[in-house]
Amino acid sequence: MIVGVPKEIKQDEYRVALLPVGAEELRRRGHEVLIQSGAGLGSGIPDSRYSMFGAEICETAEEIYARADLVVKVKEPQPSEWPLLRKGQTVFCYFHFAADEQLTRAIMRSGITAVAYETVRDDRGGHPLLTPMSEVAGRMSIQEGAKYLERPQLGRGILLAGVPGVMPANVLILGAGVVGGNAAKIAAGLGANVYLLDINIDRLRYLDEVMPGNVTTLFSDRHTILELLELCDLVIGAVLVEGARAPVLIRKEDLRRMKTGAVIVDVAIDQGGCCETSRPTTHSAPTFVIDDVVHYCVTNMPGAVGRTSSYALCNATLPYVLKLADLGALEAARQDPGIAAGINIHAGQITNQAVADTFGLPHYPLFQEAGAA
Repeated sequence: MIVGVPKEIKQDEYRVALLPVGAEELRRRGHEVLIQSGAGLGSGIPDSRYSMFGAEICETAEEIYARADLVVKVKEPQPSEWPLLRKGQTVFCYFHFAADEQLTRAIMRSGITAVAYETVRDDRGGHPLLTPMSEVAGRMSIQEGAKYLERPQLGRGILLAGVPGVMPANVLILGAGVVGGNAAKIAAGLGANVYLLDINIDRLRYLDEVMPGNVTTLFSDRHTILELLELCDLVIGAVLVEGARAPVLIRKEDLRRMKTGAVIVDVAIDQGGCCETSRPTTHSAPTFVIDDVVHYCVTNMPGAVGRTSSYALCNATLPYVLKLADLGALEAARQDPGIAAGINIHAGQITNQAVADTFGLPHYPLFQEAGAA
């Protein structure tokens, strides 16, 4: 099989979808590997490192898409890439379809098989390809929140950790999954007062045992959220419903309860955001202010730390890339239910129930459609 890795073109995206070791492993199994020139530079990897291990360097994305059977990316294809997609091709990346109906319909029209990192599952039912970037985003959320609490950034002018004799900041984290757990760990380590909310009591019990004493775990409900919005200086949106749009937990009118200069970091923005007033932003223009509340809603937060993120991501994705290259998407899905869960769209039809439900479109179970085809 021919495996192609185009350069990421989403604004301020510095990650790459395959490391040189991945190119070597694919070549060892008899596959061809195409790397667009400069694809690894944002992560500190020159073209020469890929060619050293047998990859062919291509100058343009057009050549990658024209030749590759399997395209491996980090972020979803951008509008300028949609015309390059070929019927029957497999594309493996983060898609986050539920946040973008235009993208969903474009991928349906293309006829590709879309394998989404974020819905691939492991033997335990976890999300192995979402986890490493969730770890990065969770830790970054506190780093970015601390920065935007500074007064020159229009924040409250608060040091997250406080100092002797001065109270530290109060941090509200909505969602106690991988993002929320990592955010709580960093915020607590800095000395903030942390309130970690979730609807999974078992998860809260576990985190209550392992987190330091300045983390308070609470069951998430509307009244608790409203009470804490009035108290907290920094709010982290860390909720996830697999494949579906994130639930809106903070309404527009709720902002009036918050302190002037408070900050919301909506990590859930990739799935539409958990704050009604959130809208996607970029690293170049990361924030906006509504009702005196600073909103940070960057859709590719880990892209800013490309080297760390690329290595963390590729460590997780490589086994799946190898399986997709060795077997093809459908056979890999037949053998591995976790890969089947990753296939969101196949041959113009939506095979992920949550994506179909989000847009009121028909859902076609993968192997029913594949058998019919």
